[in-house]
Amino acid sequence: MNTRIRILIVDDHALMRVGLATSLNLERDMTVVAEASTGRQGLELYAKHKPDIVLMDLRLPDMPGDEAIAALHARHPEVRAVALSSYDAQEQIFRCVNAGARSFLSKDVALEVLLEAIRAVHAGDNYLPPKIAARLVERMHNPELSAREGSVLKLIVRGSSNKEIASALCIAETTVKDHVSNILTKLRAADRTQACTVAIQRGIVSLD
Repeated sequence: MNTRIRILIVDDHALMRVGLATSLNLERDMTVVAEASTGRQGLELYAKHKPDIVLMDLRLPDMPGDEAIAALHARHPEVRAVALSSYDAQEQIFRCVNAGARSFLSKDVALEVLLEAIRAVHAGDNYLPPKIAARLVERMHNPELSAREGSVLKLIVRGSSNKEIASALCIAETTVKDHVSNILTKLRAADRTQACTVAIQRGIVSLD
């Protein structure tokens, strides 16, 4: 009987995929059954191979990894995903867990940690290293920005003035001022500059 953990790797970097596949295939209880370079390809290969574990990179060319995880869950509720990221900002961790990821790991973790996470998630458990878990708890205690506040914040980070934001979002400038005030309060920021810093550090807004 085949007792190996069957794994799908979704990562747009070929060298990363090769490195992961080589390392995982050396384990007696693991085998990589497919590799994808985009989120959409990952969805297709999951449906074809029905792997036990999906290793999901969060920076994909066609969609964010958390969206790919959410799409997998919508189609295949049984999916067990391990999110891999070069960054471990609060918002990114929060989005992945909300999307259904069973684990979140930085790409610089030791191989032993990755193997432990895969085995834990395959066994039906969640796996969050202490630092990641602490950041998730901190994020869960922060007030949630509304969708509109998120849009305003992105424009603030780009350097837009209140007048420019009002024009871009087709809202009154006084409404923009109200949103900015709410954003500063929720981020515990003294001014727009500090709000930008906090937003980038937490991963609420990306500079990409």
